[in-house]
Amino acid sequence: MLEPLRAFFTKVISPIANLLIRMGVSPDAVTFVGTLGVCAGALVFFPQKLLTGVLVITAFVFSDLIDGHMARTTGRVSKFGAFWDSTLDRVADGAIFIGLALYFAWEEPSRLYLVLSLVCLLMGSVTSYARSRGETLGFSVKVGIAERADRLVAILVMTGFSAIFDLPVLLYIALWALALASTITVGQRVWVVRKQAIAEASTTI
Repeated sequence: MLEPLRAFFTKVISPIANLLIRMGVSPDAVTFVGTLGVCAGALVFFPQKLLTGVLVITAFVFSDLIDGHMARTTGRVSKFGAFWDSTLDRVADGAIFIGLALYFAWEEPSRLYLVLSLVCLLMGSVTSYARSRGETLGFSVKVGIAERADRLVAILVMTGFSAIFDLPVLLYIALWALALASTITVGQRVWVVRKQAIAEASTTI
């Protein structure tokens, strides 16, 4: 859903990426620093100030575009780079929802939304794993209503608006929507892989 925006932002961050290349910074280092920044924004600031956390996370989340652009520009695209990027994406995503869980544990106590934050964390991770594992087995798994970029934009935008306008209901809606959408996406991917596996098995009989 957000691919057109990705192309736009890639053009925006190109000057930064080119500057880092001239400075001799590696794409893997940018990935690492970006993940540290997202984790700091989520784990340090979310439990205290949601808006500050959103701003810090947003500032660092663009590293996911910068490192990819740098790798393609310098020809340093590698299997390890893809593995490193994907692995740290899971860390960053997990940190965001852990930060929200801490917020509901400390700043605005709510067992329901603490648990819902953890559900989003779990199902978001399974969503990514289902696609990765399915593609490793040779199946096409690019389906689902909640891609990673969609989930990330939704939670950051709604969390930011809930803090700016003092409308916590916006965050609640986002968590319910993401929990449901992620669960549906996992189901979609399991179903697609199952159909392809059955079709593959029938052709070998």
